Amino acid sequence: MATKKSEHSGHRNRMRKKFLEYGIDIFEPHEVLEILLFYAIPMKDTNSVSHRLIDKFGSISAVIDAPYDLLVDYGLSDNVAFFLKFLPEAWAVYKNDKINNKNRIIDTDILPQKLINIYFSKKVEMAYIILLDSHFKELYSGFVSKGSANTTEINIPSICEMAVRYSAKLVILAHNHPSGCAQPSKSDFLATINLYQALKNLDILLMDHFLVADENVMSFYDEGCLFKTKNEYMESKFYNNPLYL
Repeated sequence: MATKKSEHSGHRNRMRKKFLEYGIDIFEPHEVLEILLFYAIPMKDTNSVSHRLIDKFGSISAVIDAPYDLLVDYGLSDNVAFFLKFLPEAWAVYKNDKINNKNRIIDTDILPQKLINIYFSKKVEMAYIILLDSHFKELYSGFVSKGSANTTEINIPSICEMAVRYSAKLVILAHNHPSGCAQPSKSDFLATINLYQALKNLDILLMDHFLVADENVMSFYDEGCLFKTKNEYMESKFYNNPLYL
């Protein structure tokens, strides 16, 4: 019995790994149904079940759309039949939320206050990113690094990796100055330029970089200092200015 359990566990792990590496397009319809059934039929062979269901009903969508009673009459347990009937309903909720959830649309007018709230009581510098699609819908937001009271690393490879993973088209970066000084340093400018260039190479736009200091928020874009290149920075009033060193 333990050997049988191990065989199923190993197969399922291989199928999950295959999906994570190659995506769903590599699978046949019966394999997609097989993987779905992993979560309704624990530790049993779902490959043969998925084959029988598709042979009986004709396609994966026909299986899921089949009446509940018909699925049970065909020999599926109440649990499996419920799972299959629940799938399209859950997908409909997901799709509606993804398309129509206005709370996920980033409003740049209220973003500064949102960032003030996020950084409230933070005693060390921390970098925060917001990843957006081309319609300004939020795909991900969260802290990506933590430093000391006066410095933090802008981990460019990590931010780029996350942006690609979420298929983001726009990125907003923020970091804080616990000292209360809302003025960027030379290292802040250079890190912003380097991130801008790295994202540009991936066809992703760095929309803005916000600096948060207590109740004050500075937008690099609004201040005209979201530089795209080091030359732009070196030709600006911010370069070698004692206030921004």
